[in-house]
Amino acid sequence: MSRNRIASLWIIVAALNLMVQSGYAQETVNMIFTSDAHFGITRPKFRGDSNVMSYRVNDAMIRQMNTLPEMTLPADGGVGANRKAGAIDYLIEGGDIANRMEPPVQSAAASWTQFEQEYMHRIDLKGHDGRPTKLLIVPGNHDISNAIGYARVMKPATDPSSMVGIYNLMLKPSKTLTSGDYDYHKDKINYSRNIKGVHFMFITLWADSAERIWMEKDMGTVSSKTPVIIVTHDQPECESKHFTNPLPPYNMTLENHFENLTEEHYKEGAVASKDDGATAIEQRGFVKFLKAHPNIKAYFHGNSNWNQFYVYHGPDNDVNLNTFRVDSPMKGKYSAKDETQLSFQLISLDAKTQNLTVRECLWNTNPSDPNQKIVFGKSSTIALRVN
Repeated sequence: MSRNRIASLWIIVAALNLMVQSGYAQETVNMIFTSDAHFGITRPKFRGDSNVMSYRVNDAMIRQMNTLPEMTLPADGGVGANRKAGAIDYLIEGGDIANRMEPPVQSAAASWTQFEQEYMHRIDLKGHDGRPTKLLIVPGNHDISNAIGYARVMKPATDPSSMVGIYNLMLKPSKTLTSGDYDYHKDKINYSRNIKGVHFMFITLWADSAERIWMEKDMGTVSSKTPVIIVTHDQPECESKHFTNPLPPYNMTLENHFENLTEEHYKEGAVASKDDGATAIEQRGFVKFLKAHPNIKAYFHGNSNWNQFYVYHGPDNDVNLNTFRVDSPMKGKYSAKDETQLSFQLISLDAKTQNLTVRECLWNTNPSDPNQKIVFGKSSTIALRVN
């Protein structure tokens, strides 16, 4: 075979590969999911140093995120398996950008400034459209507590800076909110995005009875055949202390443990409990909503942080919701003590098949190596298509 013919064949093969890769790119959406950045506190140990400030840990994680496009995805049978990860279209932050301002923790304003510096200026990623990766944020319980106050002393007593920052970025109001005019009870951070045929709902903290009013209206904007994914801060069970004190005058106290973060009042006693089943009544309202909307196919959350792919069954074991819990760079249940377990998640959506794969991205498995690569851990693929 002549050299010219061989060269022509190589050109054809390269062109076919490019066509395949282009088709794959058009059908795929990649998202990074992380949560609980907790600017304002320190990690006891990180990469050979002690008492490491959160902005340094988050910066190290972001540097690893920036290497993800060149990583080859594992042969796990999931979306994009054995291919380079490629473009990252969205980065989702699951809340607790600021830490609660209990002395000596810095103010929410200082934490929001650090978050902006890291997540808006150091992310060097682009989507499939060639534009910078889009940031999607929900607030966490610490962000809300800073805005509305807390039973223990905070300094300052309130500072809604991170809530205001998230609200303005995500909702883009015609009149930009300021800390002086922010009202948590009316300025909820609820919004949705239609991404490649899947409807993503981003809601404030948890799907309580008040949130479900907004969610019901939002669900009416899409077909019952459209897959829906909920992204929020709290796990599906929620925490009893996050509800509002049921007893007048509804104050937060050290004795009742309530934080008054939801509009819904707690129904199971006058003191928040950590016992299993402590939110069963509240969960049943959420489960009823899920049953009314079987096209809700997945749930992503932070708050209690480690990498976990599981199915939420509800307090009565009568529902099945694919749920994804993500780690924290600062307060992971396991990674806080073992930094080699630090992780975030890569979410890959195939728009054609409507399959979704979530992969654990371990980003600090070799703390002594500044040039270490991400190691892929567990993965889970689910079908979103509504029958």
